[in-house]
Amino acid sequence: MSINDLFGTNVFSDAVMKERLPKETYKSLKRTIEMGEPLEKTTAEVIANAMKDWAIEKGATHYTHWFQPMTGKTAEKHDSFISLTPDGRATMEFSGKELIQGEPDASSFPNGGLRATFEARGYTAWDPTSPAFLKEDSAGVTLCIPTAFYSYTGEALDKKTPLLRSMESISKQAMRVLKLFGETSSKNVITTVGAEQEYFLVDKKYYQARKDLIFTGRTLFGAMPPKGQELDDHYFGSIKERIANFMRELDVELWKLGVSAKTKHNEVAPAQFEVAPIFSTTNIATDHNQLMMEIIQKVAMRHDLVCLLHEKPFAGVNGSGKHNNWSLATDDGINLLNPGKTPEENARFLLFLSIIIAAVDEYAPLLRLSAANPGNDHRLGANEAPPAIISVFLGDKLTSIINQIEAGDLNIEKQVELLEVGVSTLPKLPKDSTDRNRTSPFAFTGNRFEFRMCPSSASIAGPNIILNTIVAEYIRRVADELEKADDFNESLKKVIVRLIKDHKRIIFDGDGYSNDWIEEAARRGLPNLSSTVEAYTYFDKPEALELFERHGVFTKGEVVSRKEIVFEEYAKIINIEGLTMSQMVKKQIIPACINYMTGVAESISKVKSVCPSVDVSVQEEIVNKISKLLFDVRVKVADLNKAIEEAKSISNIESMAFAYREKVFTAMAELRIPCDELEKIVSEEAWPYPTYDELLFRV
Repeated sequence: MSINDLFGTNVFSDAVMKERLPKETYKSLKRTIEMGEPLEKTTAEVIANAMKDWAIEKGATHYTHWFQPMTGKTAEKHDSFISLTPDGRATMEFSGKELIQGEPDASSFPNGGLRATFEARGYTAWDPTSPAFLKEDSAGVTLCIPTAFYSYTGEALDKKTPLLRSMESISKQAMRVLKLFGETSSKNVITTVGAEQEYFLVDKKYYQARKDLIFTGRTLFGAMPPKGQELDDHYFGSIKERIANFMRELDVELWKLGVSAKTKHNEVAPAQFEVAPIFSTTNIATDHNQLMMEIIQKVAMRHDLVCLLHEKPFAGVNGSGKHNNWSLATDDGINLLNPGKTPEENARFLLFLSIIIAAVDEYAPLLRLSAANPGNDHRLGANEAPPAIISVFLGDKLTSIINQIEAGDLNIEKQVELLEVGVSTLPKLPKDSTDRNRTSPFAFTGNRFEFRMCPSSASIAGPNIILNTIVAEYIRRVADELEKADDFNESLKKVIVRLIKDHKRIIFDGDGYSNDWIEEAARRGLPNLSSTVEAYTYFDKPEALELFERHGVFTKGEVVSRKEIVFEEYAKIINIEGLTMSQMVKKQIIPACINYMTGVAESISKVKSVCPSVDVSVQEEIVNKISKLLFDVRVKVADLNKAIEEAKSISNIESMAFAYREKVFTAMAELRIPCDELEKIVSEEAWPYPTYDELLFRV
């Protein structure tokens, strides 16, 4: 089957709806999707029946409202289409009401105090802007209906609802500005996203032999093998046949679901890979990324592999992120971040560029916290991940233009340059207006911004909610000013110059890994929020609450609840990691080392009994080293257990999270040091679990 025939076969797409729905029903649904018009009950009934018939024809027996609670994962409750007639026969039914609204139990999902455990009622509501799809697995075929999830009292209990709210807000504000530029053909503005997904693959048999990978998703111990990633030979290297077979099946599964998997390649670290889709609207891109993570894990298992989505599964090599390529476009195809051939003369582009620069500067802590999770705390600022300090990269040409604007000179023209590649048989290529800066957390890359901080295991909803909202706020401020202007062009120029002058400190095109940048960022007054718990203290500050409530993205209660959820989750994750570490030390590492040391000691005794004068200093040195390291391990595992107990005893959830970060996290790092040293001494046969050698190089 060709890609054309395969792509979207399991999606109730626009083409399928156009084919299966009556013309007036289709038009009504399109108005709901594009203009937000309410959907009539009779229209919903027709759509539900067509959707059911399509799904059943493809083998579906069940349907589910597929939603994204605040776990960051997806959730689903399966109901069959079966209904009974009065005479006891089974029929297949699916009503408009069942399509539009569901009622899963809301009591056991994270809610941060929005709901009590005994208050179980929650609702799912169909999101018609994201098409329904079919999941195929060993359980059969299930019709999945993307939905929002909210409580009995109307609070958002999910990731999708605030994302849709933020998209509406930025569209509303951006349309105000476009009208001032005389744009009359556009009806709304959409944010588009392409999320590059990084991941590791390890052999299933090695994964199953490591408790830390099973319980935490990352290795808590592990000495580096002689080779890591220093030769750069894995990045974009030839893909091994086993991995290529996995990737081929992954492509097929994603394409059937309408996920436009475009690019796949080896990443920098051994056993690390990436898949990237084509851009789509932000809510669909978010849904697709959730599906992508799930499908990668499912397909990997079929190939006796395990996918690790953790941000830092291995120390000493690159971690995994999710590059969130974000842009603004009109419904009729105008990319508002496209500078064209002469960006210095493109007033609309320069206005939106300066708005984004200002928004990122003022609300840098919010953007930082949107990419915060425990795994990312290990990744940011190390091995090609961006630093924890938010800055904006523009590249030489745009930075030069910004400097000219600040100086009051907007008239410099620079021709599009050609890039000489030094080979006569290759053509001269047009040079991009920016280079790439892999150390920048927020980089302009030609017609979009690449937010490179995002954690690999998390939903992209959070970063895009914040990004949409902070940009919408600055567009609002600018629109308020320009709508009152007597001379639009003169006022426009003043706004651009002022925004750049006031917020230029956020622009940095240098090396984000250097200590010099940390010092320079401090001089500029840029926040350096190195941990999740530190970042999330900014979430409910008065200026943040005012921002979210003004744009209708979060209520105060929703913000406070989400902050509590993050702190509670952080404490639980570090607690699980600490307990796993303690258990592995006591039940695996110490016994293995004692057994090995005993064997070496016995060999000394046996050799001496045969030849008393023989030199056994090598064996004695091994026993001595192991004994000293085991003593260190005993002390440090006791310190870890004490830190865990002290942190658990704290009643305030924020204080508890900080204790886990400052005490438990630190104690874990200290315990790892002697354990990794022991791994270097003890023989491979005696070591109790697979090493980095096996995990990284035997895939």
